[in-house]
Amino acid sequence: MESLRNKFLRLLNTVTYTKKRFLFNTINWNDRLIVIKGQRGTGKTTVVLQHIKTYFTKPDQLIYISLDDIYFSDNNLSDFVDEFAKNDGKYLFIDEVHRYKGWSREIKNIYDFYPDIQLIITGSSAIDFYINSSDLGRRSTVYNLPELSFREFLDFEYDIKIEPFTLSDIIQNHEKTSLEINSKIKSLKLFKKYLQTGAYPFSSADDYKYFEKLEAIINTVINNDIPAVENIKYESRKKLLKLLFMMANNSPFKVNISELSRRLETSRDVLSKLLNLLNMAGLIKTLSTDGLGNVIFRKPDKLYFSNTNLIYAISTNINIGNIRETFFLNQLSQVHDVSYPKTGDFIVDKKYTFEIGGKNKTIKQVSDIQDSFIAADDIEYGYKNKIPIWMFGFLY
Repeated sequence: MESLRNKFLRLLNTVTYTKKRFLFNTINWNDRLIVIKGQRGTGKTTVVLQHIKTYFTKPDQLIYISLDDIYFSDNNLSDFVDEFAKNDGKYLFIDEVHRYKGWSREIKNIYDFYPDIQLIITGSSAIDFYINSSDLGRRSTVYNLPELSFREFLDFEYDIKIEPFTLSDIIQNHEKTSLEINSKIKSLKLFKKYLQTGAYPFSSADDYKYFEKLEAIINTVINNDIPAVENIKYESRKKLLKLLFMMANNSPFKVNISELSRRLETSRDVLSKLLNLLNMAGLIKTLSTDGLGNVIFRKPDKLYFSNTNLIYAISTNINIGNIRETFFLNQLSQVHDVSYPKTGDFIVDKKYTFEIGGKNKTIKQVSDIQDSFIAADDIEYGYKNKIPIWMFGFLY
């Protein structure tokens, strides 16, 4: 216990208050069981430590632990919690929960048998299945921490503070709003920077090192996080990496299951499982006419990377059309329902149809559809139904 507490206090001293993710002020920190999930590298641990540093002046009744700590290779969580409770512990913060075998059952038992302890846990996006398939779903409040929005990137990287807008604000008032924002920033220059190195809350001053970090994240997700929640062999992990490389260099990536199975030298069932694992882990998004979802139960129409930075990190052949669509899907899907339409690129909330393109893109293809718009790249200001695509980075 003492060694874990010392590690926690050393880590706490490295955390600053200066920049906080949007989720910090969204979480109801009074709930008894809070789950914060998300892709590796989005700042889940920092959000938790900032909460501790902000609201607890004396950490006597709390502790932060990470379940990938070597301590838990020879000690179980239940015994640790029992000792914690006997020492009048009240607030238990558990990181990397997905790295502990049987974690959902033990968290449920802790919740039931230690009613005086508040639990705040973080883990991979892939823990969704275990939350929903156990009794944790009705006990917990679950939050997802996505990548930085373009708006957050401006704050984190350049200390430019702009309040978020709703989708209705953007659609109805984008001409006026784009004037206001462009009076404060060089939108096109900063947007290009964001697309390449702005989706994660760590420094993007050195592009090479930034991409090295992203490659390390990808490898950790595939070689550590996914095997922690799903028993897959080394051979399957290599196929996951190959699939990501294929996606990055063959875009936009419409799904042909038979062709994809052949190229990966695997069966359709195994391919569906691989796609589902990447989707659960937060590295890709699978889009169908039903929306974003679990590809085991239906064939997706298109596959996208979770964000544009991942494409720049591993692609040898950048497709700007794929970059634009990936950005739009990433930003909209955090706060809205997005699905694949019969006409156009995306339909949002079953109402708004969007075509994505460059500055010369016209609305001709969707002109007969009510509530249809162009999200256009390389323009600072919009006009009527043509909206600068970068503006959709201000939704959260």
